[in-house]
Amino acid sequence: MAALWTVVMFNITFADIIGFIHPGTLQRILEGSFGFPVTLELLLVFSIITQVPIAMIFLSLVLPMRINRWANTFAALLTTLYVVGGGSATPSYFFFASVEIASMAAIVGYAWRALGQTAGDKLHHLS
Repeated sequence: MAALWTVVMFNITFADIIGFIHPGTLQRILEGSFGFPVTLELLLVFSIITQVPIAMIFLSLVLPMRINRWANTFAALLTTLYVVGGGSATPSYFFFASVEIASMAAIVGYAWRALGQTAGDKLHHLS
């Protein structure tokens, strides 16, 4: 799961970097013309939401399995909403977002299967 969270973070990062190259994007950023006001509070919210997948790289390695399953599920859902709601309607963003969403779906699937196997292994050892 940590490797998949790393894939998510690289894709989020490079989607933004490549997005800056689109004609007019940097100018709009410098002018603050996003169609909504960019405040320090909004930037803090974006920073906190972005920190979630960053933290999951480490947390998916160290959390107990039961907590890990729920933390990865919640983080993947929150990050998916962020990816879908915060993107641009460009082919490159759709590509990056598709990879990110597929990776997060794999994270959730793996988290639930891994815990199921752990619980199943425990039941098997009891019999």
